[in-house]
Amino acid sequence: MLTEDTITENERSIAFDTPLRTDAFELDDDAKMKLIEHHFAGIMQALGLDLADDSLRDTPRRVAKMYVKEIFSGLDPANKPVPALFKNPFQYGQMLVERNIAVFSNCEHHFVPITGKAHVAYISNGQVIGLSKLNRIVQYCSQSPQLQERLTIQIAMMLKEALETDDVAVIIDAHHHCVSSRGVKDTDSMTLTAEYSGKFLEPETKKEFLSYINL
Repeated sequence: MLTEDTITENERSIAFDTPLRTDAFELDDDAKMKLIEHHFAGIMQALGLDLADDSLRDTPRRVAKMYVKEIFSGLDPANKPVPALFKNPFQYGQMLVERNIAVFSNCEHHFVPITGKAHVAYISNGQVIGLSKLNRIVQYCSQSPQLQERLTIQIAMMLKEALETDDVAVIIDAHHHCVSSRGVKDTDSMTLTAEYSGKFLEPETKKEFLSYINL
């Protein structure tokens, strides 16, 4: 069993990577889209849909493009954002919090949406990052088939790597459509996950962060 005490940061990164085959990047995007288009057409045919219909004819192609270029584009490390750090001329040493970053991901169990908000915070080690880059990190990590627990950890780990500090916190509050659109069909429940590291493990710092995001 993996615990915080028994694994290194590098081992932890590997443990929480999205599961991929070793040959995951042998096909280029065009080849992937052709394969997905072919197989999705087979799914539609198995469901009895008429692919000759004007409304359905191009659906396999549209789905293939959406999967590769949009909602699962985070599977390709070439799309990983490369945030630039800037000097902190004002020596701002307090917590920086960005609330309500949109999360749109897909559950890896049923391939239906996970939607919600991410709240991220960090304490500068002497450098700062452009605010939009925090959004891009959340977006990139979200654009894979996901589990919310893993997504939360991945965002925190990428923030620590980009910011060159362990003083990072991430909370995700999300709605799972695999719960609302199937199974128990509970449309009101939300799932909250958190990851704290560095100074955010201290009770007062954690309490301050939670007060800023009204939790």
